[in-house]
Amino acid sequence: MEEITRAVAPNQVVPIRSGGDQITIGNEKGFAMIYGMRPEDIPVLLEKDGGIYPRGASGVMIGSRLADEFDLSVGSRIGIGSEGQSVRVAGILKERGVGFDINPDFAIIVSDRWYHDTYGGEGWDQVIVKVRDLDEIIPMKQAIENQLNRRDDVVDVFDTRSILETILTAFAQISTFTMAIGGISLIVAGVSILNVMMMSVTERTKEIGVLRSIGTRRGDVLRMFVYESFLLGLVGSLIGGLLSFVGGYLALAVMIQNASYLFYPSSLVQIVYGTAFGGATSVISGFYPAWKASNLNPIDALRHE
Repeated sequence: MEEITRAVAPNQVVPIRSGGDQITIGNEKGFAMIYGMRPEDIPVLLEKDGGIYPRGASGVMIGSRLADEFDLSVGSRIGIGSEGQSVRVAGILKERGVGFDINPDFAIIVSDRWYHDTYGGEGWDQVIVKVRDLDEIIPMKQAIENQLNRRDDVVDVFDTRSILETILTAFAQISTFTMAIGGISLIVAGVSILNVMMMSVTERTKEIGVLRSIGTRRGDVLRMFVYESFLLGLVGSLIGGLLSFVGGYLALAVMIQNASYLFYPSSLVQIVYGTAFGGATSVISGFYPAWKASNLNPIDALRHE
């Protein structure tokens, strides 16, 4: 840890010891990750939602999801380990989400001294380096490699930004694939609307002739069929938007047990965009049948059987 500190100076270095243990809250039992950190490092890496940061070996901090699951608050007592060593909750962390370094949302944060007194052992399990400038990530990674891994691999160095970029690239490919499927579906839907409107024009040719013979203008006939195709596409788009919302809700509930992301404005607006795009596609598909209907000869249309 000292060599890493020298290699990345003056960037911040946060050493961590990690493990897991049984926890007891009242009559309930469960399991949680235990992270041992120097008290002065906790505010550097984690943000509190309530209470205070622990000082010395007194008190612990708990993740937001752990607090929600066991209905814990500041001042609650938790038993850790098979013997149920009691600790007091000094603070609750803000939800952080899944991370590439640590996952504190369902964890207990204790001081390094408490961790050593309880579990023993020496040294640290991992060291997190917080760079001040993202452009320094690659030089800092190389500096650690040069300091510690010149001859043999002593430590594994992970660049969280590159991991994130890999995940984002994978999601972008998935999005492109799903958009391609959606594009094919739109083409099929557009062709279907075109066929429906062409059949509608053919079946109502005589009616169009009557309308034209009593003075209905071509533009009125055109708008009538365009409106009809628009309503047809709009109803289908609304049904599709509802089904996509239900499908997305079920997928999130099953995969990550949390569907709240679906209700974010950035997610809901995609359904609005999809519905609007479906309506626009239906208007484009129905324009040619509408134009054909508006240009029928009234005399020929009246004689049509």
